[in-house]
Amino acid sequence: MKLSIIIVNYNVEHFLEQCLNSVLAAKQDFAIEVIVVDNNSVDGSLEMMVDKFPDITLIANKDNRGFSKANNQGIRIAKGEYVLLLNPDTVVESDTFDKSVSFMDAHQDAGGLGVKMLDGKGNFLPESKRGLPTPAAAFYKMFGLSKIFPKSKLFASYHQGHLSNEEVHEIEVLSGAFMLMRKTTLDKVGLLDEDFFMYGEDIDLSYRIIKGGYKNYYFPETRIIHYKGESTKKNTVNYVYVFYNAMVIFAKKHYSAKNARAFSFLINTAIVFRGFIALVSSFIRSMVVPLIDFVLIYGGLLLMAIYWGEHKLGIAQEYPTTFLYALIPSFVLIWLFSTYYSGGYDKPVKIWPVLRGLTIGTLIILIIYALLPESYRFSRITILFGALWAPLIAISWRLLLHFIGIKSFKLGSTQSKRIGVVGNYEEAIRVADLIDKTSINPSFTALVSSDNPNKTVKKILGNIDQLEEIVRIHKLTEVIFCAKNLPAGRIIDLMSQLQKMNLEFKIAPPESLFIIGSNSINTSRDIYLMDLDSINKQSNKRYKRLFDFVVSLLLILLFPLHFYLIKSPFRYLKNLFMVLFAQYSMVGFDVLPDKEKAQLPIIRKGVLHPSDALKKPPITENRIRLNMLYAREYSLTTDFNILVHGLRNAGREV
Repeated sequence: MKLSIIIVNYNVEHFLEQCLNSVLAAKQDFAIEVIVVDNNSVDGSLEMMVDKFPDITLIANKDNRGFSKANNQGIRIAKGEYVLLLNPDTVVESDTFDKSVSFMDAHQDAGGLGVKMLDGKGNFLPESKRGLPTPAAAFYKMFGLSKIFPKSKLFASYHQGHLSNEEVHEIEVLSGAFMLMRKTTLDKVGLLDEDFFMYGEDIDLSYRIIKGGYKNYYFPETRIIHYKGESTKKNTVNYVYVFYNAMVIFAKKHYSAKNARAFSFLINTAIVFRGFIALVSSFIRSMVVPLIDFVLIYGGLLLMAIYWGEHKLGIAQEYPTTFLYALIPSFVLIWLFSTYYSGGYDKPVKIWPVLRGLTIGTLIILIIYALLPESYRFSRITILFGALWAPLIAISWRLLLHFIGIKSFKLGSTQSKRIGVVGNYEEAIRVADLIDKTSINPSFTALVSSDNPNKTVKKILGNIDQLEEIVRIHKLTEVIFCAKNLPAGRIIDLMSQLQKMNLEFKIAPPESLFIIGSNSINTSRDIYLMDLDSINKQSNKRYKRLFDFVVSLLLILLFPLHFYLIKSPFRYLKNLFMVLFAQYSMVGFDVLPDKEKAQLPIIRKGVLHPSDALKKPPITENRIRLNMLYAREYSLTTDFNILVHGLRNAGREV
């Protein structure tokens, strides 16, 4: 056996399938084996492996053992002369294995090899070649100097920015996404250090390979697509902590005690700094628009109230401090909350939800004002002014940014996609039909033939050699490649060729009901599935949470009046509190076998289920259909109907 390929999977079913398709399509003149180690995925990965890749060795762990332990499981049973650690969110070229192994055969000093990696938009990934995380290199990276001076040998040493991306180089650190090693090297230096759960283990092993007398090489003569940690949110505090803590483990293991302490101090400082930045960035992204609305609306109302109070009928009459600095801000918050629940803060920016939310907010304020004691009804004119001022200023500043050209404030509905599907005619038609069955609704879909096209056929615009011209003339926003008849190398070539045209790229695996891609290394996975996910639309998630909060609070308050109607009333009360604090939802999917559950969108566990609306419990097959219907046709009316008919069952164990 020449090559053993080990892939560790955790809840990335669609990426894994695409990866395995590319691995099996890669041509080689030697024997290979593929070993998939699954870390207790619940997304249907195991069932997909059994159904589509029954000949591939599968190790199904009953818990998440982390990257190091899982890879070591595969290495220990590997029979190959070479071992390749490969991430599931990668796509390899057809000649990747041949070229990589040939290079290793020709360079007996090579202990490990990494290749040129591109992200989902065809951009070069700098972690294709890395240096060791020395204290200086870590400092420059953590505090942004490496980004300011990306080609500097000093400041960009962590990503070896001074080395050409197109030439073979000796490097210090290989990426765990593609890490080709001699089995004899691993026998000498040891396997992955299992103290690293995630991140840092590739740095540690790369360093030990060098200390063992071998060299690590960066080999750009073949390429892979690496979607870059699709299952990890890199801007979260948790990611910052886990990543930099791995650096601390590395320092304690390989540096002197004195240097390790200094490095640990630096890393811990960076954890606090980067964690703070991550929190602030997240807060700013989510709150900047509501905050601007609050400042502008409240500022206008405050100035108006002060002016009106001082000049009303020519008599000096100042409003109480309570009214100016407590009641008016409360009114503004009501306007903002009603705007939020009307979708006024969703992207892209739309005027109608803002106007609708502020109008609803005004009605709520008028009702509250009417219920206030007479001593707190300071000024109807302020509310009436606010009813005019709030929509005027909120809409005006959005329009201003729209006309200035701020991209994130472009008004209107989501920019309609203009999609080109590249492949042979039969497969391109299949993919185009798949798109039509989703909620994408592109304004334009064109077929670009990878074989000899018949331009009289509907939607065929030309052949693959004309792709760049087709993109430009028809203003395509997205290109989908059919992997069934397009080699990965050809896809990567086209992505690189079109890289500067600001396109989204996706790949449609053969015989699959999904199209997969990633717009950048920091975005979560972007998958088109059959349209079953109405329930997870932003507006529906918001309404469902509001429904849960209001209903659970009301039922808790009314518990003494109706508890005798419920089976297991005390468990029912516990369930209501779990719903109130967002641990459960009032209504969720019926409990199904894991295989069927995996095909549904991910939502909170429900106290009640769609089947509770029926008089008799349905069979499993009908539960599956009810769940799919609930996900696809979700509305608050549905939840209310299930609640009315199934409340008696709300004391069940969730």
